[in-house]
Amino acid sequence: MDISELKGVADKIRGQVAKVVIGQAETVDLMLVALFCGGHVLLEGPPGTAKTLLAQTFAASLGLQFGRIQFTPDLLPGDIVGTNQFNFQTSSFVTNRGPIFCEMLLADEINRTPPKTQAALLEAMQERRVTLDGKSHQLSDRFMVIATENPIEQQGTYPLPEAQLDRFLFKHTLAYPDPKEELALVQQQGTSVRMPDPVALGVEAVLDKARLTDGVAAVSQAKLSEPVANYIVNIVRATRSSPDLSYGASPRSGAMLAAAARAHAALDGRNYVIPDDVKALALPAFRHRVVLSPAAEIDGRKADDIIKQIVESIEAPR
Repeated sequence: MDISELKGVADKIRGQVAKVVIGQAETVDLMLVALFCGGHVLLEGPPGTAKTLLAQTFAASLGLQFGRIQFTPDLLPGDIVGTNQFNFQTSSFVTNRGPIFCEMLLADEINRTPPKTQAALLEAMQERRVTLDGKSHQLSDRFMVIATENPIEQQGTYPLPEAQLDRFLFKHTLAYPDPKEELALVQQQGTSVRMPDPVALGVEAVLDKARLTDGVAAVSQAKLSEPVANYIVNIVRATRSSPDLSYGASPRSGAMLAAAARAHAALDGRNYVIPDDVKALALPAFRHRVVLSPAAEIDGRKADDIIKQIVESIEAPR
């Protein structure tokens, strides 16, 4: 697969997702970017905005092995990575792998479990492996986490640790559908209170694992010129010097944004990155990596607004 084919492949995936999920086009685009550059996505929104359904449908359109973990206050790290249990018949330990051993993992309501359990995902998200009783187990090269969370203001939620947040390529905030989309949703899914089944609604896999690997390799060939690379660095460093932010974006975030920009360009059919690719992804790439200053919090300012101002203040290369 080369870059010229990627745009058509992405359109096919969007078409399959649209069979079940109405609207959320921006969310699907970010998930596609993350898929082809090896990133993870955090989706935040109130209950009922199709976060779980979107993840299930996206996985079904790719033919990847899907796993789901429902995060609860009593969930333990062993419930995620698995355990070693002693078999009395064979007098040996047997490894029972947890649900994390899959290709696409839905971490549902990830902020409803304590930080100790959330941390069980850190190694898997960064290194595509887990350590179980001192022994490393490799995960799939295509391992991807789609995590959902409810707004932190809701009862029973725990804030995600900064180290956990920094593993996510994007944090995307889902909004309620507009009136036209909500009407279509009611008409399409108003026949049953059960969650729609993507397969029953005709969702088919349009990409196998081999083709996906080829697509990822094609994305890495997209050219990132030095002026555009400097543009990314200038934005990252500007978040650290902003008086409205106590903590700016990490060096890792700049490298991750560069990889995402390559994927964004390739999915648009281009083999080179332009400043508009960076601008389109800067907000979801940074909103979860910065911390407001006390003065900005008192003034009621939002991280999204500050990031937008920073991006607009940095001169883009021509």
